[in-house]
Amino acid sequence: MEPIAPELLTALASGTAGAAGQQMWTSLRDLVRRRTDVEPNGVGELTALATAVGSAERAALAERLAQVLAERAGRDSVFADALRAWRQDAPDAVRTGSGDVHSEVSGGRQQTVIQARDVHGGINLGNHGG
Repeated sequence: MEPIAPELLTALASGTAGAAGQQMWTSLRDLVRRRTDVEPNGVGELTALATAVGSAERAALAERLAQVLAERAGRDSVFADALRAWRQDAPDAVRTGSGDVHSEVSGGRQQTVIQARDVHGGINLGNHGG
């Protein structure tokens, strides 16, 4: 079974994947908690990732969770099938790239410049009057 990308797990756990990502995270949590009598089961790693605050900590925890899920899937064919189905249900809208962006604005007299990624909702610039 192809391992789950740690970047996907990080996006889901941190909430940057929007409403669809929250649903995916909840369904993964439910899947992992279905049977906790196996070791490692991923519950501790999942919980730690959900509460991590720093990006470096999240990255390390996501990597560990991906490893544990792969190990568990290798030992439990029922879990492997369920995890495979979970991955197939993952919406294409969930972005897992690093998100690195380079923008350069020059010349003219710009008053408002916005650079954003993964905006979920509107952007209100207010009334600039003039």
